[in-house]
Amino acid sequence: MMRYLLLLAITLTNILAVQAQDMSAYSHESFTKEGDTLRYRLLKPLNNDMHKAYPLIIFLHGSGERGTDNAAQLLHGGALFLNDTLRREFPAYVLFPQCPPGKSWSPFRMKRDTSGKVTGADFLTDAPPTAPGALVKALLDSLLASGKIDAKRVYIGGLSLGGIGTYDLLARYPQLFAVAFPICGAGNVKTAANFANKVPLWIFHGSDDNAVPVDFSRAYYAELKKLGSEVKYSEYPGVGHNSWDNAFAEPDLLPWLFRHHK
Repeated sequence: MMRYLLLLAITLTNILAVQAQDMSAYSHESFTKEGDTLRYRLLKPLNNDMHKAYPLIIFLHGSGERGTDNAAQLLHGGALFLNDTLRREFPAYVLFPQCPPGKSWSPFRMKRDTSGKVTGADFLTDAPPTAPGALVKALLDSLLASGKIDAKRVYIGGLSLGGIGTYDLLARYPQLFAVAFPICGAGNVKTAANFANKVPLWIFHGSDDNAVPVDFSRAYYAELKKLGSEVKYSEYPGVGHNSWDNAFAEPDLLPWLFRHHK
């Protein structure tokens, strides 16, 4: 019961924080396939030209923003893409899907000791995608079929649970993405070979992260470097799990994204 009340309090706090900002430029959308529904928010390019194809940025939120309100997922990152200067300089569609409660973007199990500290993880890379992960892929396919998206400029990122999902989707569908930016994420490092030399990455993590240990990102960075892939790594000394604040403050994040294409 205490865990439920804590999760409820976190969810309500997230909703109130998002509502305090004007996120109305993001349209409320939903996508349904085979009985499963994915709620998402979509930001169109500023001065959208309907006859032009634009880049697409997909951002996968963390565990605290799961829900059905189709709002909480904008808590981290939603404001960044609303910056008028950035929207003029980097016109793109921006997609924030929302993972339902109790679900995840990818199949995995965290390992913990008796104190609750994360000691490792089982990443079920041979398992089928989760329903939310499969719906993100199906929605992307639908958007690409619309002709509104530049298929050579699809960018994906995510934080925490979404960072884990980013690595999973990269490993499954490396041909779809031009670049990726996982923040405080984790995954099966053996799958790096699936997207090495195909998808450049910029990896972010805080050195003092107690929720998703920094060793996960360090291992991915080392493996991708060994494979000769294009990869950047930013580790923030003394920063805990909220390394997304530092990542979103990186002045070169969007310029770096938009320099890449398939």
